[in-house]
Parts: sequence; C-alpha cells; structure tokens
Amino acid sequence: MPCSAAPFGIYLHIPYCPAKCRYCDFFSRPGCRAVPQDYCDALLRELRKNTRRPNTLYFGGGTPALLSPAQAAALIEAADPLPGAEITLEANPDVVTPETLKGFRAAGVTRISFGVQSADDAQLRRLGRTHTAAGAAQALDWAVQAGFDEICGDIMLALPGYSNAEFDRTLALLKDGGCTHISAYLLKIEPGTAFFKHPPADLPDGDAAADFYLYAVQRLAEEGYPQYEISNFAGPEHRGRHNLLYWDCRDYLGLGPAAHSCLDSVRSFWPAGPGAVEAFIAGTLEPRTEGICDAEDYLMLRLRLRDGLDLEQYAARFGGALNPRQRAFAGQCAAAGYAEFDGRVLRLTPRGLLVQNSIVSELMAEEE
Repeated sequence: MPCSAAPFGIYLHIPYCPAKCRYCDFFSRPGCRAVPQDYCDALLRELRKNTRRPNTLYFGGGTPALLSPAQAAALIEAADPLPGAEITLEANPDVVTPETLKGFRAAGVTRISFGVQSADDAQLRRLGRTHTAAGAAQALDWAVQAGFDEICGDIMLALPGYSNAEFDRTLALLKDGGCTHISAYLLKIEPGTAFFKHPPADLPDGDAAADFYLYAVQRLAEEGYPQYEISNFAGPEHRGRHNLLYWDCRDYLGLGPAAHSCLDSVRSFWPAGPGAVEAFIAGTLEPRTEGICDAEDYLMLRLRLRDGLDLEQYAARFGGALNPRQRAFAGQCAAAGYAEFDGRVLRLTPRGLLVQNSIVSELMAEEE
C-alpha cells in the first residue's frame, strides 16, 4: 500500500479563468483577469498544514497562468518541493506574455502546459477559446525563449466538422513549437456545459470519433510522441510525473474547491459549487471523505496506461488477483486485438483503450 516513502504530489486548484469554454465542466469562475490574493492566502494557509514535501506540484484550473509570478513563487515556496520536483502550470496561450513566462520559470515552474486544442481559428471560436492559432504558436515560442525544457500541448479530437487534416495542422503547430508532451482527447459533451444545452452541428458519430482517435495515436507515434496513457503521449523522459501518481494509486494532496486527494489510500475532495470559493477563503470549507482506494481502483487506473496491469504488483500492493473468469476474458480481449496478455501483465491496445470502461466493467462484474 502507499506509504510515506512513496512519491507524493500536491495539486492546487485555481478556479479563475477569462471565459468559460463551451465544452468545459471543470469548476471555474469566468470573467477574471487575475487571481485574488485572498484566494492565494487561503492556499498558503492550507499548504502550511502539510508536512510532507512533494515530488510533484501541479497548478490546475481554471487558468492558473492568471496567477502573477510572485503569487506562484510564494505557493511553490510554501509547498517546499523536493529537489528535482516536477512543477507544472496550466496556461491559455492568450493570457501569457514573455515577461510572465520568464517570471514563472524563475519562480520554479519546470513544466508549462498550453490548452491549444486546434490550429483552426474557426474551430477555436466554436469551442469558445479566446486565442488564435497564431497566438498559440507565439506563446509556445515565448515559452521556449523563457527557458522551459518541458512544454505540453493539448489537442481536442472529433470536433464539429473534424478532419485528419485539422489534426495534422494542430500536431505540426505543437511539434514546431517545441512541445515535449501532447495530450490528445476526444470531445465529450458534458452535462451543464454550453455544448450540452446547445449541441454543435456536424459532430462525428462514434465510429468516426474512434477513427480520429486511432489516427491520432498512429500519427503521434510517427512524430516521436508514443502513447503512454489513454490521452497522453510522450517519450519516457517527458511523461507527466504528477498524473502518473494518480494512475499508480500513489499519494496526492489536492487543495481548493473541487480538488481531490488520496492519502494513505483514503480518497477525499473539497466541495465545489455556489459559495465554495468564499467558504474556502474564509476557512469554513472542509474536505469530505469519498472512499477507499482499493484493488478495483488500481486495476481501473493501471489499465489506462499502456504499461498496463502487472499482476505481481497488483498482488503485492493490494492483494489483487485475476480469477479464472477474468483471465479467460483477458485472453478473449487479446485474441480480439483489444489487449496484450502474457499471463503476468495485461495491457490494452489503442483499440482497447477506446473501450476501456467496458473492459474494466466486465473485469469487475460479479460472478453469477
């Protein structure tokens, strides 16, 4: 089970953003151009309660690049990361400047992650993004000039009127911009979003979306970004260490409304919704226990990774094992091209990752 000697990460949720994208269901407050100092003070208050030094620190949102470099520096200092820690900050291309990027780098941020999504300006407007393709290319160049060795870019797949040509243009923009890591994921229409209320026209159907995903996996590998997780692509030296903590059921502490934690296998979260930010600032918001991270969680999360589920590790850490029915099903998945299974490690192929939820559901199904 996870222990104090194992890797440990901290996630800081920054819920402020300039505008709400039409597909976004994350907890955020649109219409902001900066992060209030009283919110940073609340994060600093919570960080002072933590006594464990992190290997990774992740600023997520929202739009964490709305922090000033001085605010980011104070939060990093309070988190007291270990030497060599990965420190990631998410950014929108149109909220950064050469000066703020240099400031973030000087503050200790080691990894900058840009939500580029598409190289098509009409598509960006449709999504509610506030940058342009040219602006994204400029931001990537500024990040290189600021000294970032680890630059990440996001691509959304299966957008309205999508084509492989749009993907190729976006991939070229990111690669030419110096990205060492790419996240590529299918558009999902989530409840509560603008797209849910008013679905866009010309959305690809399920089969077309699957084809776009498999094309992306192939092209990313060809361009030097091998798949290591359902939606993440990078060489081994550039993999996102913070998110790997989640997928390996390691310890992490989340701070801020909507942030989640898993400490000593106990999962908890900070409530979100109306009044949550004010309550967090006032110190009256309390995290709530969500459940236990157990063998089923480990199985589900490890099968998101191309490295897969090692049954010896499964047994050693959680006492888990595949029963005869599950082993037979794993063999069927392998025969159908959805997995690779040598009796010790079960890995899903890209085709299997497309239906990962269904495979996991079948593996976890109760025997009749």
